[in-house]
Amino acid sequence: MDRIDRKIIVELQRDATLSLARLADRVGLSQTPCWKRVQKLEQTGVITRRVALVDPQMVSLGLTAFVAISANDHSPSWREAFARGIAGMAEITEVWRMAGEADYLLKVVTRDMASFDAFYRRLTETLELKSVTSSFAMERVAYTTALPIAIDEP
Repeated sequence: MDRIDRKIIVELQRDATLSLARLADRVGLSQTPCWKRVQKLEQTGVITRRVALVDPQMVSLGLTAFVAISANDHSPSWREAFARGIAGMAEITEVWRMAGEADYLLKVVTRDMASFDAFYRRLTETLELKSVTSSFAMERVAYTTALPIAIDEP
């Protein structure tokens, strides 16, 4: 990736709805070379998808929880069962395999505490877990999906 590719990524992270003409202008290319670069970034998996970001409060999803899971089994079969078990749980918006005290950290978004409790029951009935600890967010202080891409790095 060169400087132009990184500029394209930065611009699309800010606004994925940019027209090709505006994107090309912002990165200093004509439209055809710009489009070819965007296509290459998508084909190589650098750009994985383009999405709309939604304010959870505006769609009645007022509770965000971070759920730390410790597994009592670390075998490949348990990891596969874990991945299958959580795959259908729409409340889970992020899953991280961790180093440290917890093995996995889930970001869970639900309507309210009753909805979270229903999710929690489904989670613990579906999977064999050593421990589950939930922390509830009170306020989102900062938020971005944009990665800190340095334009002038090699």
